[in-house]
Parts: sequence; structure tokens; C-alpha cells
Amino acid sequence: MEAWLLVAQLATLVLVLAVIHRPLGDYLAWTFTSAKDFRVERGLYRVVGVDPDSEQSWGAYLRGVLAFSLIGVLFVYALQRLQAVLPYSLGFPAVPEGLSFNTAASFVANTNWQSYSPDVTLGYTVQIAGLAVQNFVSAGVGLAVAIALVRGFARRNTGTIGNFWVDLTRATLRILLPLAVVSAVVLIAGGVIQNFNGFTDVTTLTGGSATVPGGPVASQEAIKMLGNNGGGFYNTNSAHPFENPTPWTNLFEIVLMLAIPFSLPRTFGKMVGDTRQGYAILAAMGVLFVASLAALTAFEIGGAGTGPQLAGGAMEGKEQRFGIAASTLFATTSTITSTGAVNSMHDSFTSLGGMMTLFNMMLGEIAPGGIGAGLYGILIIAVITVFIAGLLVGRTPEYLGKKLGPREIKLASLYILATPTLVLVGTALSFAIPPIREDVESTSIWNPGLHGFTEVLYAFTSAANNNGSAFAGLTANTPWFNTALGLAMLFGRFIPIVLVLALAGSLAAQGKVPVTAGTLPTHRPQFVGLLVGVIVIVVALTYFPVLALGPLAEGLQ
Repeated sequence: MEAWLLVAQLATLVLVLAVIHRPLGDYLAWTFTSAKDFRVERGLYRVVGVDPDSEQSWGAYLRGVLAFSLIGVLFVYALQRLQAVLPYSLGFPAVPEGLSFNTAASFVANTNWQSYSPDVTLGYTVQIAGLAVQNFVSAGVGLAVAIALVRGFARRNTGTIGNFWVDLTRATLRILLPLAVVSAVVLIAGGVIQNFNGFTDVTTLTGGSATVPGGPVASQEAIKMLGNNGGGFYNTNSAHPFENPTPWTNLFEIVLMLAIPFSLPRTFGKMVGDTRQGYAILAAMGVLFVASLAALTAFEIGGAGTGPQLAGGAMEGKEQRFGIAASTLFATTSTITSTGAVNSMHDSFTSLGGMMTLFNMMLGEIAPGGIGAGLYGILIIAVITVFIAGLLVGRTPEYLGKKLGPREIKLASLYILATPTLVLVGTALSFAIPPIREDVESTSIWNPGLHGFTEVLYAFTSAANNNGSAFAGLTANTPWFNTALGLAMLFGRFIPIVLVLALAGSLAAQGKVPVTAGTLPTHRPQFVGLLVGVIVIVVALTYFPVLALGPLAEGLQ
């Protein structure tokens, strides 16, 4: 029964994404290539002193990204520290220093890792002016960087890759804001709450009492999904009925997570002048997504033990209104993008099922990945794939008319190494340094042994890949994890962006290499298969040893 439910939901999802793929992808391409500025945009440019007609080198573009993000970190940190004196704080005190830093880094880095219960920690001002704003602009930053890289492939003999302030403004005002408004209205119609009621005392059906927290949930839920942010208004995230009340709102939220990432390959194809290239990238994304979903669902339906067998699968940690199929579809979508939202508890998945959510993030979240980040991530892998193919057959590595020389390959290689380094070093330090290990084992890990190790590995994988989901059995609101995960989120976000923009600048400065008989076709099924193979092999070689120490070992017990 669960298998048929999954097939039905997947078929519906594919149909919806197929319908919106072309129009949304074309609209995104038009947004970033149009010479016309809207009146409200021109007003914003005048206020901040930006010339929308000026172009930036990759270094200037990067400085804009870093300066804007630094201001965001400081602003969100200050809001939390001043919460006690802000209006609509609901009587909550100031957020402690370490947690404020972690949260500010998390939302600016588009991670939305939450080491706290948001509905009893943050008031409406911080939620709206701090976190919700970052949900828009952090997604806009990722989209802008992806477009800058696409321009690097598309442009010839130029030292510029666009204007960061223009790209960010257009991404926010023309794409994210209107789509979020429409999505919020749909969610309200589906039963997601939207109010400023604070806390309401109610009498339960059994005659007891309960306090029900309200809030502007639908407006935050929409951009949380659309921008691949993932931070919930409630502690249980999208498992909470106020955030995700019915099976159809669940499917709608999945569509929101995938809409822009799966449309961006079309944008890429349009901007480089060859839509076949976009379809090749889309095909690779789709193969990885379906394979991951099938594996996770099989592990959860076939969960070992008497309880799972009687329940028809591993139902622990899953909502009855969703079941296994909708839970695994949501979990795959959330971890293979950079969203990190949950409608079930990943810590309660089977060992191998939990490993699949880890594996999705270890892929680099490129199938289709986060908004913008997924596209530039898989294009980096495509560069490596073309280089490997050139070595195998003795051809000069070229991609989309650009030669891939030592500089380009070094930048792409560093990109691939950056995130695994953060994951593995962070996990290792948590257990290798005696004082930190004692603190972790005594205050953070409630499931000692192999599963406890996996919880820590999951935390650093989620942080460095800017996902934000968690194995929730880990207590992460500690000095070590607030600091280490906060730094992992910032480095995991901005080191790759530095490398991507440097690559974009290097490519844009080149002329176009003419297609010859020796040019590797990168739009055919053979290249798609090679690209998928390189992705899987790179991840397996990088992470297999650490997976063998955690979820694989636990699953084989």
C-alpha cells in the first residue's frame, strides 16, 4: 500500500514540476537578463547608492556578497540580544550569546539550523524582522551566485559577471516575494495558521488545560520552503499540524521545495544558448533524486523488528496522517535540497534510512540542491567530469566552449574538498579532544554508541552543507556545538561561494573555443551517466569510512 501511495505522489509531483519547469525557468532567465528595472527597484538602488547599469568583476561581486552577509549576521545577532526590549517579544528574554551567534550564522547561511524551540524562544519581531527576512535574502544570495556562474559560461572576453546588488534585488522582488505571497495564501486555505494571537489557554477534550502558541506561520512557512531555508516556527517543524496540517499541504510544500531548483537547469540552458545542456543537468538531478527516494522508502518499509512489521513499516517518529510514503518523499526532498525541514523525525528512521538522509547531504545537495547552490554545485561537478573524461580519452577538457585549464580545475577541486573537510574535521574534533569529548558525551549525546556518533556526524554534515535538519536526539545548544556548528555553517556557505565566483570570473574572461570533432558532447545520455557516476564515486570515496563507523555499522548489528 505504501509503495503505491509513493508512486501516486511521485507521479503527481513529477507532473506538477514538468508543467512549471519551462515557464518558471524561462521567467528566471528573463529576470536576470532583462535590461529594464522596475520603479521600486530603481528607488532601492538610489537609497543604497547602487548604479544598476554598472558591472562588477568577480572580486567586487564577492565583496558585495560578503559585506551584505556580514551585515545580516550582525543584525540578526543584535535583534536576538535585544529581544527583551523589542515589541511583540511575547515576554521572552534575550537569547544567550552563543545561541544568538549560532542562529544568526544559520539563517544568513541559508541553513536554518535551530538549537532551540522557536515557539518558546523567539518573539514575533525576531521571527519576522530577523529570520523571515533572511529566509528571503539568503535564498536570493544563492540564486545570484548561481546566475553569476552561468554568466561566466555564457560570456566571452569580459572581466565582469553582473552586479550583485541588482541580482539580489531582482531575485527577491521579482521571484521570491510574489511566489511566497501566493504560496502563503494557498497554505492558509489549507489550514496553516496566520495570526498574532500569542499564547492561548484552552480546555482539552479530556477536561485538562493546554497552552496553544499562535503566530504568523503561513507567511514564514511559504518562504521557508520556497527558499530552501527549512527553519520551522514550531519545534517539530513541518510535522506540526499548524505548519503542515494535511496530506495535500504536505505535497504542496514538497513542490515549493523543488520548484525553483528543478527549474534552474532550464534557466541555465537558456542563458548559455543551448537548452540541451540544461536538460542534461536536469536528467542527472532527476536520476539521483529518484534513486535516493527509492532506497530510503525501501529501508523504511522494510524496517526490521516486530513493531515495524506489524505496523507495515518503521512508523516511529512519523505522523499517522502522512505515513511512510509521504514521510520519505518529504525527507528525501528536504535533504537532497538544502531545505532541512522535516515532517518526521530523521533520528527515528531505521539505521540505513537515516544513512540515506545523510548521503543526500553528502552528495553536496545537488539533486536538485538548494536554490542556486544546487545549480552551481552540479556545474562544478560537471567541470570535474569533463576533465576526467578528457583524461580518459585524451581530449582537451572543454565545457560549453570554455577551456578548463589548471586554474579552473584547481578551483573546482577545492570546491569539492571544502565541505567534506568541514564535516570530517568537525566530527573528529568532537571526539578527539578530551574536554570536548567529555562534554559531548555527558551533555549532548543521549544515545551512546554508534547512533550517538551518527548524530554528531549528521550535525556537522547538515551544518557544513547548509541543510539545517538534525538527528534530534542530539542536544546541540552547548558552547561547543553553538560555536563549531556556527563556524561550519559560515565556512560551508562562503568558502564555496568564493571559489564559484572566482571560477565564474576566470571563465568569463575567456573567448569561445569552437566545437570540433574532439569536443566532448555534454548534452547526451552518455555524459549524464558519467556525471552521475562521478558524483556517486566522489561521495563514496570521501565519506564511506565515516559512514562505516556510524549508520552502516549500526544497520549491520
